[in-house]
Amino acid sequence: MKVRTFNTEVTGVHRVSPVQSMPLSFYQKPALVVYVTCGDPDLATTQAVVRAAIESGADVIELGVPFSDPVADGPVIQRASERALQHGTCLAQVLTLAAEVREHAQSTGLVVFSYLNPILRMGMEKFCTVARHAGVDGVLVTDLPVEEAGEYLQAMRAHDLAPVFLAAPTSPDARLKRIAEASRGFVYAVSRTGVTGARQQLAEDAKKLVRRLRRVTKLPIAVGFGISNEEQSAEVGKFADAVVVGSAIVETIERNRGREAAAVGEFVTKLSAVSHQASGKAS
Repeated sequence: MKVRTFNTEVTGVHRVSPVQSMPLSFYQKPALVVYVTCGDPDLATTQAVVRAAIESGADVIELGVPFSDPVADGPVIQRASERALQHGTCLAQVLTLAAEVREHAQSTGLVVFSYLNPILRMGMEKFCTVARHAGVDGVLVTDLPVEEAGEYLQAMRAHDLAPVFLAAPTSPDARLKRIAEASRGFVYAVSRTGVTGARQQLAEDAKKLVRRLRRVTKLPIAVGFGISNEEQSAEVGKFADAVVVGSAIVETIERNRGREAAAVGEFVTKLSAVSHQASGKAS
């Protein structure tokens, strides 16, 4: 494994930090993927939350880049983005945060979760270079259709970054195949149509979608959008390779001001226990 150096010149801070890059993979199944909106309520708290999540059993961290028009997100993540943007949180700072997390967590997958606009503002080539040097493993651009992703895919591959795409229940088989062929690391299966947000009951569409994806790819399949508790995580873990929890994490942060990291750690411990039980049964 190569040790990489990350120059944070892009953020205006001149320093070089040794970080290590790991392949994006799930070491146990079902793996636990945790999403956070970076900068909510501030970047120092985000770093503490991420470290608590990793220490409590998260296998992959999705670092959400706040955006002013988060059309794919529900009200919880929209509010988080608004709070983060009020502090001026930007993509460059998220990449600096990624490098700092990587210094302490060499075996945890790191995925930048962003809308396309912040990446284009930085510049595709610059973003890929800095992201890879920061120890980022993959990128999910929520509003970039696979049909329009030619330049993006070329840049991802040139910098050894894993492009992750969303697959929706409404996608025809031909499009699922194209998404699977373009993806690296894993495919993110959307449990239902609509925006992100915790739901009380998961749709049967999630299981059907995973079955359809299995026919066109051998990549691991993570299921997200709407998973909010241990019961739902256990349910999804029966048929998916990973469970993604986002809005429920962000809401935990929102409701526990002053003890965000501790609260997230407690929640992730419960979610992780479900994954460990499931993987134990599978073995």
